[in-house]
Amino acid sequence: MGLTSKRIAKLLRRGEPGKHLDQRGLYLVVKSSTSAHWERRYQLDGREHYHGLGSAYVFGLKQARERSRRASELLADGIDPLARKREAKAERIAALAKSKTFGEVAQDYYTAYSPTWKHLKHVNQWRASILGLTFTGKPATPDYCRTLRALPVQTIDTPVILSVLKPIWQTKPETMGRIRARIAATLDYAKVLGFRQGDNPADVALISKALPTNGKAANHFAAIDYRGIPSFMGELRKREGSAARCLEFLVSTAARSAEAREARWSEIDFSEKVWRIPRERMKGGKEHVVPLADPVLDLLRGLPREDSNDFVFVGPRPATAISDLTLMTVMRRMGRTETVHGFRASFSTWASETTSFPNIVIEQALAHTVGTAVERAYRRGQLTERRRKLMEAWASYCSTISVVAQAGATVTPIRGRV
Repeated sequence: MGLTSKRIAKLLRRGEPGKHLDQRGLYLVVKSSTSAHWERRYQLDGREHYHGLGSAYVFGLKQARERSRRASELLADGIDPLARKREAKAERIAALAKSKTFGEVAQDYYTAYSPTWKHLKHVNQWRASILGLTFTGKPATPDYCRTLRALPVQTIDTPVILSVLKPIWQTKPETMGRIRARIAATLDYAKVLGFRQGDNPADVALISKALPTNGKAANHFAAIDYRGIPSFMGELRKREGSAARCLEFLVSTAARSAEAREARWSEIDFSEKVWRIPRERMKGGKEHVVPLADPVLDLLRGLPREDSNDFVFVGPRPATAISDLTLMTVMRRMGRTETVHGFRASFSTWASETTSFPNIVIEQALAHTVGTAVERAYRRGQLTERRRKLMEAWASYCSTISVVAQAGATVTPIRGRV
C-alpha cells in the first residue's frame, strides 16, 4: 500500500528526516519541516539512479505519481529520464542565451562584482564605459558600448567588438584598452553562465592583430619631467588647502592617487617614520610600508585634524576624503596639463637616471611586483631601510630650487627648502 495524502501531510508537519516509499520506485524524501521532495528510483544499464521530481510542497501525491509515470514511459523506450532532463535544461539555456543581450549580462556582471572593487573611480568608469550611465544614473557621454548592449551576447564576435574600439583606437588607446578588457570580462562571465560558447572574441591576442599599436599607448600617463619637479613643488607649497597638501604628500611618497587621498592617521607611525598602507587599499593586495622623510613628517604634523575623521586629507563633507578630481583641479589651476599618476613616472625616471639605487629598490618603492614567483617567495622583505635612503634623497631633491634649462643645457640645483 502506498502513501496517502493524510499521511504525507503528517510527515511534512513532523519534519522528521526520512525516506518513505509510495509505489513503483517513487519516494517522499523528508529532510526537515521545511524541506521535502519527491524522488524516483530506477535502474538502467545495471546502475542505480535517483531522479528528482520536485518539491513536495509544490507537487501533491497525484502529481508526483503522474511525473513518476512519465519517467516510466521513457524507461520503457530505453530513454534515461535524467538524460532527458539535462537535455531539456540545455535547450532552455540555449533559448535564454538567444535572447540574453550583452547589456543584460554586463549589468549582471556589474551587480555581482562592483561591490568588491576597491575604488569608486573604477566603479564609475566601468559603469559609464560599458553600461552607458554616470554615477547619478544619467546617460554617459560618450556612450562607447551603446550598440553593443542591444546585441544577443552569443552573437558578438571580433568584428563587432572592433566596430566599437576602432573609431578612436588611435586617439584614445588607453581608454579603448580598458574598454576591451571590460568587454572581455563580460563575455567570459557570459560563457561561465552558459550564455555563449567558444573563444573570447575580445581577447587581447585577437584584437592586437586587428588594430595597430599606437605609439601613444606607451605613454600611459603624461608626467612632468623630473627636472621640473623642484620648481613645481615650490609653486605647490605656496598654495593652501587640503588638496594641495595631499598632492605634495603624493609627490613626496611616489604613492598612487587613491593611496594618498585615502591615507588614514591610524596608518602613520611617527615614531618609526613610516606609513603602513594595508593590503585592502593596495593595488597588489599586499601591505606596503612607505618610509617617511623628515620633510614629509613635517608636512603631516602641520595638517589640521577633524574629530571622528581618520582621513589625513579631509574632504568637503564630514568623515570623507578628497576626490581624485580635486587633485587634478589643483594641477590645472597651476597651469599643468600632466596627470596626477604621472608623478610616479617622474620619480622612477629621476631614481633610475640620477641615483645609484638598484632597480629592485626603486620598483619596491613604487609597490611594483618584482621578479618571478620563486624569487618573491625567497625575497620576502621590503628593503625598507634601503628605500628609506631613496625616499630621503627624493624628498631632498623635491625641496631644491632648480632652473630647468633648454635641451642640452646644464641644470644646477641649489639646496634648501622653498
